[in-house]
Amino acid sequence: MKKLLFAFTAFLMLGCSAVMAQDTTMKSKMHHQKMNKMHDHIMMKDGKMWVMKDGKHSEMTETMTLKNGTMVMTDGTVKTADGKTTMMKNGSSINMQGKMMTKKMKMMKRTMKKDSTMVH
Repeated sequence: MKKLLFAFTAFLMLGCSAVMAQDTTMKSKMHHQKMNKMHDHIMMKDGKMWVMKDGKHSEMTETMTLKNGTMVMTDGTVKTADGKTTMMKNGSSINMQGKMMTKKMKMMKRTMKKDSTMVH
């Protein structure tokens, strides 16, 4: 009887560990996909427009429409969904949701991230 109980407990523990391993793997994949999406952006560098998508950089060859309706042209012109037009400056970028970010803002974000990781 003890052997049967031991075998059942061992079987149950193996099953639970397999489920937990799958859950951890799934969370890791989801986190990786989320991080990639966060880093996808369009930026102006040395007067040229560049697209970073899925970790790869390529020169922008055609107008792109972002999730919020903002259009980004290959010359750096940005036209928002409400009709406002601006010109990107060297070092500025815009994420795929249409949020503009200057070089200074990116530096501040990085500094804040480093500071928060040092505290923990």
